[in-house]
Amino acid sequence: MPADPAERRVTVTGPPRRSRRTLGYYRPRTEIDEQTTLGHTYVRSLMRSQLRVALVVFAVLVLLVGPLPLVFAAAPEARRLEWLVLGFCLYAPLILLARWYVRRAERNEEDFVRLVEDR
Repeated sequence: MPADPAERRVTVTGPPRRSRRTLGYYRPRTEIDEQTTLGHTYVRSLMRSQLRVALVVFAVLVLLVGPLPLVFAAAPEARRLEWLVLGFCLYAPLILLARWYVRRAERNEEDFVRLVEDR
């Protein structure tokens, strides 16, 4: 062990430093964080695609459920028909519609993340 403290060497380690990128490179994530016009455009495109999917699901839901009161009014004495339609014939399309909506919304978000990723 050295007698003089000035002779001791200390090694300092840390995370590797990232090299500077060229000035011409832009990062979409930074654009979104700083709320620039380009970042606003990115976020609006995601919101528009999500709204489009939601409106398609709403339109299908209206076409699927909307005419049911007319069907039930046409056959007022057919109580079994009402339970059959509401209990069995409506659940499968609703579940399929919900699964499609979730998958499409997740795909929109994955596309957005891929668009703004730094890689």
